[in-house]
Amino acid sequence: MNIKMIVTDLDGTFLREDKTVSNYTKSVFARCREAGIKIAYATGRGGSAERVVPPGLFDGKIVMNGAVARIDDEIVYSRLIPYEVARPFLLACHERGINITSEVTGMHYSNFVVSDFWPGITQFQIVDFAQHEIDAEKIYTLNPSPENKQFIEQSLPDGLHSVMSSDGLGDFLQIMNKDATKSKAVMALAKIWEIDKSEIVTFGNDFNDIDMLQHAGTGVAVANAFNEVKSAASHICDNDGVAKWIDENVLM
Repeated sequence: MNIKMIVTDLDGTFLREDKTVSNYTKSVFARCREAGIKIAYATGRGGSAERVVPPGLFDGKIVMNGAVARIDDEIVYSRLIPYEVARPFLLACHERGINITSEVTGMHYSNFVVSDFWPGITQFQIVDFAQHEIDAEKIYTLNPSPENKQFIEQSLPDGLHSVMSSDGLGDFLQIMNKDATKSKAVMALAKIWEIDKSEIVTFGNDFNDIDMLQHAGTGVAVANAFNEVKSAASHICDNDGVAKWIDENVLM
């Protein structure tokens, strides 16, 4: 394969279940960079991504499902939710009793105590959404009931979209700018690096990975992926097998 760019999701794909990375994976990714292949991650995480990836291993960083992309520390792609759009939506959810958060640059602006759900998150503020005037990278709610999920999806303002994803805590319903997708952020990086879509391979396991698996030259789903994700991929690799697949198909 003539691969010049590799993009991987983090949780459930690049990271092992305990959120660590094997030495083998580190060595394979380091060999890719030595070969001139650009490496990026694309995650629904925000600032927490930096705490779980080995330093110096990635050229590009896509966070918040594609709301923001960086090369080193420079933002090269940004598609936020204007607070004027977010505010009435957040208020409607709050009035319905939905726990909901507007997140940007690692700060969670919420109507509930976020650390009750994620003890490791200390950067949050309980706010009055009626007075909230900060643009959002992402809005999210955890484990919505079917009725609340339907309410949110029917109440989405024009220009926004929602996607479900899962982790050990449960299901997240995440709301982003319509142009905040992993695939669009991937292509923004590729344009800067002058890499064609056909020269990109992407790896993922969750619903928020489907679009980048479909829009890359090669999309690889891990074995533990949802069936819909596998259907969107052109290849399947073993669980914790991203590095092995690269070793056998890219670096061979």
